[in-house]
Order: sequence, then C-alpha cells, then structure tokens
Amino acid sequence: MDLRLLLVASALLLGATLSLSLADRTSQCKVKWLFGISCEDVTVKLVSQIKAWQIGQSCQYEGERCSYELVSTAPYVIKATHTTPATKNVNDLQFLLEQSTVCKVTEEAGSEFSKDLADDSVNYCSLQNLMDGSDLISAEGYKQFSNKWICPGFDSANCTFL
Repeated sequence: MDLRLLLVASALLLGATLSLSLADRTSQCKVKWLFGISCEDVTVKLVSQIKAWQIGQSCQYEGERCSYELVSTAPYVIKATHTTPATKNVNDLQFLLEQSTVCKVTEEAGSEFSKDLADDSVNYCSLQNLMDGSDLISAEGYKQFSNKWICPGFDSANCTFL
C-alpha cells in the first residue's frame, strides 16, 4: 500500500513538473478587433496580405513584415504562421471571425519554447503588422482590444521596426 501511494505521488509530481515546464515554453498573445465592414471583406484583406508577405518573397528589407505562410482558410477561420527572420521562431496565428452587426475578429498568436518579452512583442506584432499592411486599421469602425495580461508585450511593442 505504501509503495502504491509513493508511485501515485511520484506520478503526480512528474505530471505537475512537465506541465509547468511546457507552460514556461509557450508564449501567447490574444487580441480582439472590431470592424464595421463584413467579415468576408476582412478575410479577403487578411488572406491577401498573408500571401503578399509569403516566405522568401519579401524578407530582404522588410524586417518582420515578411515570412508569413497561409496554413488554411475556412468560413470564419484563418490559420497562418509567421517565422521570425532573426530567430527563426515560428508563431502560430489564428483568426476567428464572427459576423454580427460588426465583424468581430479574435486573433491569437503563440510561439513555442519562448518566454522572452521581446518574443511576446513579436507575437503581437505578427498580428498587428497584418492589420497595418492590409490597411484594416483604416476600415470603418476599427477598434482594438487587448492588454498586457492576455498579450505580454502589448503595452510596450514597437511594431514599426518589426
């Protein structure tokens, strides 16, 4: 009986340690945008911008405004990746679109094996650069919502150089 208790306790401790270890290796950023245009128009602009900044087509002088890859599109979902040219870290990007009286876009960027604040800014900038490049920041009804707790680096990011 004592041996079983020791094994169970050991398994729980190992599981908790692995969970904490993996949590420390993932960095996430969540941002919500609202637009007074249709989600179809938002999708077209985002997909076009991702394709314009595909890997190998725009990296020479563009900093972080390149190395995007479209993974998949479906109604109201866009998945893409962004590879940071300097560190080669891959950020997974997911855009969830919801049409109501406005188009609500919830975007998430995440990269594995990094908790560096600079990389957290890169997660945010991977999203924001697409908004800037597609000119969605000028769209009717544009509003952005996030904070430093759900998107570390949000309050200090300087995406003009990324």
